[in-house]
Amino acid sequence: MTETVAIQSPAPLPAWRDPALSAEDRVDALIREMTLKEKTAQLYGVWVGASDEGAEVAPHQHDMEEPADLDALLPDGLGQLTRPFGTVPVDPALGALSLMRTQARIAAANRFGIPAVAHEECLAGFAAWGATAYPVPLSWGATFDPGLVREMAAAIGRDLRAVGVHQGLAPVLDVVRDARWGRVEETIGEDPYLVGTIATAYVQGLESAGIVATLKHFAGYSASRAGRNLAPVGMGARELADVILPPFEMAVRESGVRSVMHAYTDTDGVPSAADDRLLTGLLRDTWGFTGTVVADYFGVAFLKTLHGVAGTFGEAAGAALAAGVDVELPTVKTFGAPLAEAIRDGRVPEELVDRAVRRVLLQKVRLGLLDPDWSPVPAVLRDADTTADPETLRGTVELDPDANRALAGRIAERAVVLLRNDGVLPLDPRTRRRIALVGPNAEVPTAVLGCYSFPVHVGGQHPDTPLGIELPTLREALVAAFPDAEVVVARGTGVDDADTDGFATAVALARGADLVVAALGDRAGLFGRGTSGEGCDAGSLSLPGAQQQLLDALLDTGTPVVTTLLAGRPYALGRAADESAAILQAFFPGEAGTVAIASVLSGRTEPSGRLPVSVPRDPGAQPSTYLASRLGHRSEVSSIDPAPAFGFGHGLTYTTFDWSDLTVEEAEVPTDGVVRLGLTVTNTGDRPGTEVVQLYLHDPVASVVQPVQRLAGYVRVGLEPGEGRRIHVEVPADLASFTGRAGTRIVEPGELELRFAASSTDPRLTARVTLTGPVREVDHLRRLHADFGIR
Repeated sequence: MTETVAIQSPAPLPAWRDPALSAEDRVDALIREMTLKEKTAQLYGVWVGASDEGAEVAPHQHDMEEPADLDALLPDGLGQLTRPFGTVPVDPALGALSLMRTQARIAAANRFGIPAVAHEECLAGFAAWGATAYPVPLSWGATFDPGLVREMAAAIGRDLRAVGVHQGLAPVLDVVRDARWGRVEETIGEDPYLVGTIATAYVQGLESAGIVATLKHFAGYSASRAGRNLAPVGMGARELADVILPPFEMAVRESGVRSVMHAYTDTDGVPSAADDRLLTGLLRDTWGFTGTVVADYFGVAFLKTLHGVAGTFGEAAGAALAAGVDVELPTVKTFGAPLAEAIRDGRVPEELVDRAVRRVLLQKVRLGLLDPDWSPVPAVLRDADTTADPETLRGTVELDPDANRALAGRIAERAVVLLRNDGVLPLDPRTRRRIALVGPNAEVPTAVLGCYSFPVHVGGQHPDTPLGIELPTLREALVAAFPDAEVVVARGTGVDDADTDGFATAVALARGADLVVAALGDRAGLFGRGTSGEGCDAGSLSLPGAQQQLLDALLDTGTPVVTTLLAGRPYALGRAADESAAILQAFFPGEAGTVAIASVLSGRTEPSGRLPVSVPRDPGAQPSTYLASRLGHRSEVSSIDPAPAFGFGHGLTYTTFDWSDLTVEEAEVPTDGVVRLGLTVTNTGDRPGTEVVQLYLHDPVASVVQPVQRLAGYVRVGLEPGEGRRIHVEVPADLASFTGRAGTRIVEPGELELRFAASSTDPRLTARVTLTGPVREVDHLRRLHADFGIR
């Protein structure tokens, strides 16, 4: 007799784990099974390892940080893990192992097996020990090269994903309105079109690697009064619409971005974290954004503690949820017990929690975190024995490989801006046999790093920990670039002290040298621990400390001075703006920055950077921006001249260019038409070089006051000696739109000037055209770009 064996079918997957269903159906099924506590648990992060000891890395961290009881929290689940690599120095392999084990613990503890989204800072590279430190965003802007920035972001994204991170808190799309603001180094520049195109490219690169990019800070943070961090914003609706919002609009439309971070600030009395018109009406209902809105660190609690628009933390949570904030970061403060109590009391409707958790879970489903084959093991550990002694993994994960360093070097080289040159550059080693390198940044390895680079942001609190990456000093880079020259060094003074005791030695070295390289600028830091960075705002744009006095003393020697700035913002240079033999501006150019500067000095690299922010002549004429109306420029009725020493878009090369043969296909086009133009750019020098052709729009007469000019497009053109290229440009009339008196965006008929320029202060060719027909109203679907073709 044959025994019959029953074959059991595998248990069916729960609907939320079934990849055959739509993401929406999976999430709806999951939410139906969740309790209120399980839903709210998905709406906050936990900052493991954050300490209330030592220096802060987030505003009011010591006031807000409370130890999280993971054993109590995890059975309900967890939305996010905050900075598993960027809180303390940790070997990348050991960090990946720790994150893997934490994720396994989180998934095992809750009844749905949902892991957390792990997020990290990546403003100038992955903010982890040993990871590549790329140039800061202000240097990205100086490249005028979205393609290169996209390539960098993709590399950053691959490193993040390889160790188990899902979300990056970058890029910053704040448009510079006052260069005294400490976070200028984190921005891309003072023009919304430049900011939008570069930031959109960064998002595209990060998202191409599977990382959720985060636009920040939405919106108006950079327009704070007097350039003070986290100060109120005094700004009208038109400035918001025409200057602050366009970069975010472009990125939402074109990049595939999946997260937005609200700003800390309040505008006209309404905090961004509680502004439903901004976070829901504009971002979602008008622009169609479908991702998650996350809080800037402690930003929801600030509705109570700083803004005073909520009486309790529960009210703060309700106001943020109602406005459209989905996730509280960095750790649970208001979205936990205070929110639950407010819901029980009927002060906050549970429907707001359902709306937010649906967005959060949709993102987790699309990240694959609820798939049946999800594993907590990151890519870098798939072939490792994760059960062995963790120390065997130390040093096995490389986050700064040669390819990354080479890419960081290319960006740094392209971002160096040559502001002035009397012919001394490139340096001839036959006549510059003795170089005096003088200044506080001559021998400081971290002088090339911004405040969100790991060695500064976190490493500075762990002085006994090695930097983790190679950071050649400017002295080392010059010695390598000029092996036949003698490089002598003097500090002269500190970055921000008034010490002049070292002046005599510095001046003596300068007098005995063939050339002086003055190594000046900033020290990045946080909340007053530096001269540039978050919370390191400046009272004026004079060089910090006694650096201007040192520079003047060096000029007095009569030895040619190459003023070299490693800085996070532009500074007025006094007489040096006119008397320096040459001026190089490098905005915290990253780990390869000093080598890039030396390469430009030697002529191995042709300078091609352009200013993303104007360099002031008067340190007190602030706030000032090239996007000023006529009343914002020099006038006979004010004793203050805001004209820059070097304007937005300025940058010299080692060759010369001729611009010629401007053609305009039609001098009259309708308000819904396209202006077609052409010009020729020729390299008339004896060296190869890159010209950055910039297109500015000037509207002589408009129904509301307009900037005298604004950037409408740009293109990099590389040319060999004697080579000329024909550039064809199509300019849609949509680019002439602005916010009219009724608050809607319009294109008006009338005359326009389209200026092809080497900078905002150096127009070369001007086309005058007329828009005809009726006033035309446009919306968020308008065309955003001029199309450039090079033949």
